[in-house]
Amino acid sequence: MRASLIQIGVDEDESVDARRQRAAALVREQAGVDLVVLPELWTTGAFAYEAFADAAEPLAGPTHAVMAEAARDAGVWLHAGSIPERGPSSDGSRAQDGPLTDDGPLYNTSLVFSPSGDLAAAYRKIHRFGFDKGEAVLMAAGDELVTVRLPGTTLGVSTCYDLRFPELFRGLVDAGAQTLVVAAGWPERRRSHWTLLAKARAVENQAYVLACATAGTHAGVPQAGHSIVVDPWGEVLAEAGAEETVLTVDFDPARVAQTREQFPALKDRVLGLERPRR
Repeated sequence: MRASLIQIGVDEDESVDARRQRAAALVREQAGVDLVVLPELWTTGAFAYEAFADAAEPLAGPTHAVMAEAARDAGVWLHAGSIPERGPSSDGSRAQDGPLTDDGPLYNTSLVFSPSGDLAAAYRKIHRFGFDKGEAVLMAAGDELVTVRLPGTTLGVSTCYDLRFPELFRGLVDAGAQTLVVAAGWPERRRSHWTLLAKARAVENQAYVLACATAGTHAGVPQAGHSIVVDPWGEVLAEAGAEETVLTVDFDPARVAQTREQFPALKDRVLGLERPRR
């Protein structure tokens, strides 16, 4: 399989609509590859918290329309990164762990399209970053693991801060994932964690990791870039620099099964351990 990770730069002087069109053009340029991946919240910037509410759109909003058309034109599977989604509820009810709003909850939602332009899956980010501010208080949490079956492999979908929670990826592997996709807006100051965790998730799950980040600066926060593809043994197949780029790599999905057979560590997992007594 061939995958292209579009490490798009977020320029605060560029309008959201202009960036949508530019991203769509980059997707179309990848015609002939199997899978294209965009990063997290590339329409607004992952740290542009004040823009989330105004930029939020329904699932079938303008980004959906532009990306569906781009996937269809290029004939590719497209993980279109994530958007600030305005949830459908408008009754003022509180979503799980989310803010109270009369306009419906906000979610950090990833969209995956088939080569025909159909929405194959949507994933609402489970682990929201910010502790007691930012995304953690502005957006509601998703509560469902998402996998997508492609010809040749099954994707497990995750977003940015999820990368720090290995149990999520174990759940994706248990659901059949062989290729773990991480869309992110990761800050430069923690770039060493980004590459370390991407390698760890690949090794411990004996799976490919395709981790696509943003370039540029979001609300004054320089972005790490350095999108990376890691194989099931933890070897880096390709890694980008800090600037906007398209990282294209060939990988063999059959290596997942081969690795798990040659070194069958996953079968030795011990589940259901009791907590230590105090």
